[in-house]
Amino acid sequence: MKPQPLMPRAIVPTLDVFTIDGERFILGAAPAEKFDLVVFYRGLHCPICAKYLLELERLAPDFKKRGVSLIAISSDDQERGKKMADKVGASEVKFGYGLDLQTARSWGLYISAGRGATSIGIEEPALFSEPGVFLIKPDGTLYYGSTQTMPFARPQFQDLLGAIDFAIAKDYPARGEYAGPV
Repeated sequence: MKPQPLMPRAIVPTLDVFTIDGERFILGAAPAEKFDLVVFYRGLHCPICAKYLLELERLAPDFKKRGVSLIAISSDDQERGKKMADKVGASEVKFGYGLDLQTARSWGLYISAGRGATSIGIEEPALFSEPGVFLIKPDGTLYYGSTQTMPFARPQFQDLLGAIDFAIAKDYPARGEYAGPV
């Protein structure tokens, strides 16, 4: 089954996960001032995810200054989610775990089947979601979305900060919303 892309300016699917600190994250329950940045990552087995999330953690104060809250989510269990948060030294980025794969698919994420141990010797789960990055407005609508079929060539967080600055300064609308005939 092919994932369906989300539509800009439309309400995003429900997102309700536990965080590694024992709390619950429900998207929209306490929206950020400007955007919620939801970063779906593959899991502890992915060395590229660790590097990517290290950069997110490093830039977290810059996002916070812009009124953007951050969460990184995978389908890993709590133990693996905590290990990833520890690996990246997370103190600013929330880490959610236990993403249901049906929810992942509703967000347009691709699903992969595990193929054994990765280059860092950690076993891939039987099934897991591939990466996605989303900016959600406080009204629950999609502003920006990007999904990948594999771990490579993800949107860079520094570029995203520049885009957020532009969008806020120019009151730039979400684009890609047209779904009519072409």
